[in-house]
Amino acid sequence: MPRFTPAELEAARARLLPDVLPGPADPPLRVLFCGINPGLVSAATGHHFARPGNRFWPVLHGAGFTPRLLRPDEQGLLPGLGLGITNMVARATARADELSRAEFVAGGEALRDLVARTSPRRLAVVGIGAYRTAFGVKDASVGPQDATLGETRIWVLPNPSGLNAHWSREAMVAEYGRLRRSAP
Repeated sequence: MPRFTPAELEAARARLLPDVLPGPADPPLRVLFCGINPGLVSAATGHHFARPGNRFWPVLHGAGFTPRLLRPDEQGLLPGLGLGITNMVARATARADELSRAEFVAGGEALRDLVARTSPRRLAVVGIGAYRTAFGVKDASVGPQDATLGETRIWVLPNPSGLNAHWSREAMVAEYGRLRRSAP
């Protein structure tokens, strides 16, 4: 992983991180993972969940979604496994608390459109606060939600950021594993 200067990270705020979605030769989309928004390291590298200390890739593997531990720069392998990645808000920030409620609500609308176009079996929103704000569900909890988007079931997962100390890696693996077993 390259080291970035403060100036390089600041410049990454202007970059957009493309979604990782299946192409015509890939299997149907089983799970679309939706992060909160790109961090500056992710924006700088062009890879989702790229910040050292983010537990997404180890948890994804530990839950059985990937046959081996993938690096962020291998995100292009996910569509071949029926997996994709997007973000609730496209704007890159150092911390998610830099985002406004309006950005989350607009991101929720854009996410609904993306799900309508891609038809994943499951939408996995990675972050309970992001889901609550974007979808207006104050009492949502981690796990499967009652709401659906068409035929797509919604599942809320704990945020794998290293800043989320409330969830251990083992507990996250268990929760992500419940999702995997629900979307064969």
